[in-house]
Amino acid sequence: QVQLVESGGGLVQAGGSLRLSCAASGQTFSTYSVAWFRQTPGKAREFVCAIGRSGPATACGDSMKGRFTLSRDNTKNTVYLQMNSLNREDTATYYCAARSSFVVVAATSYDYWGQGTQVTVSS
Repeated sequence: QVQLVESGGGLVQAGGSLRLSCAASGQTFSTYSVAWFRQTPGKAREFVCAIGRSGPATACGDSMKGRFTLSRDNTKNTVYLQMNSLNREDTATYYCAARSSFVVVAATSYDYWGQGTQVTVSS
């Protein structure tokens, strides 16, 4: 069991960057795979990126590849989502999620969720 808290969201101009953080507490963080999802009103949560328990292995959705990178620091119990070249379509509430197994892209497969952090990209 883990508790997750996202931070780092805010307002950024198109083409800019943000780094989101997902801080975990509770059980051993290194045993959990972590994913980021995003959601806008009226839409289902969209897969953003995920990182496995081993750390270096990451995967991102097609629209995020080359722009978003995911990393984790288990000594700090934190996962970071670096977002570059942001555009208006990236505006959403970003959620951190965790599960005690391998990474998947389905939001329903994740057991633990943070409260989200808002990212707004202006033109």
